[in-house]
Amino acid sequence: MDKKAFYHSIEWIVALAACGYLLYRLAIYDDYAGLWTTLCDMEMLHICALLLCVLLMPVNMSLEAWRWKTLMNEGVKELRSEGVKEMNWWEAHRQVYYSKLAGLITPWRLGEYPARALLRNEWSQTLSMGAVGSATMTVAIIATGIVAMIMDNGQWTMDNYLLLVGAVLLLLILLLYFAPRLLRRWATVSHRLVLISTAQSFVRLACWCVQLALVLWALGAISNFKFQISNLPIYYLLVTITPNVPIAEVGVRGAWSIWVFGSMNAALAGVLLWVINTLLPCLIWPFFRKKE
Repeated sequence: MDKKAFYHSIEWIVALAACGYLLYRLAIYDDYAGLWTTLCDMEMLHICALLLCVLLMPVNMSLEAWRWKTLMNEGVKELRSEGVKEMNWWEAHRQVYYSKLAGLITPWRLGEYPARALLRNEWSQTLSMGAVGSATMTVAIIATGIVAMIMDNGQWTMDNYLLLVGAVLLLLILLLYFAPRLLRRWATVSHRLVLISTAQSFVRLACWCVQLALVLWALGAISNFKFQISNLPIYYLLVTITPNVPIAEVGVRGAWSIWVFGSMNAALAGVLLWVINTLLPCLIWPFFRKKE
């Protein structure tokens, strides 16, 4: 088996394993009756809000493709004269959608960037830029979450938790500051690129917050949008820094939804948003496959 066929086989093994896991999750879900009742009791405006959330899924994925395309193309600017091509939008989307499958079946989603490297067949630059992209996304989530915690009537400022996440944020900022030097052996990283990726991460986080707000409101989990806006970043902060593996991720999201928003329907909202932003992209991936 040649190298190309080997990588193609791994690509399909990952895809099939991820689809099998999704079918397993659907098979063991034991509250379809409650879900159906909730959906049937929704008013038309709530249904429209839920549909809008679904329509924002490809926007969310396009924002990640935008981030990934920006990171990967930075490293090939100096190689254009040697015939190295930049990543186009289609290829960026193909890698991002496929990485959802790999992240689904690996602990802490560690398989996402290796999966992109598998499709690209270029490991050092891909994994290096993946580390930068992951760090900038985490910085955006933690920074926004800390601001929300401080603004939330001081409720979180008395807890050592705020100090802990602040320390994590500081560590990530330091690592990103030294990234151009630490990664120069494998990839071209600049402080300008780090700032651009961080700004793009804030935009993607905003899309997540809008989606969550729509689902929460559609399911009747919240009615006060002012309260909701101040708690959305906190929810994503808690979900992000909570250690979990994919098989427990749905439960983690549901538990934090109840904790932050104080409603049982919020747990359903967290799970439903996971389905929209994780299950649907996995189902769409075959349309981005290369016909080889």
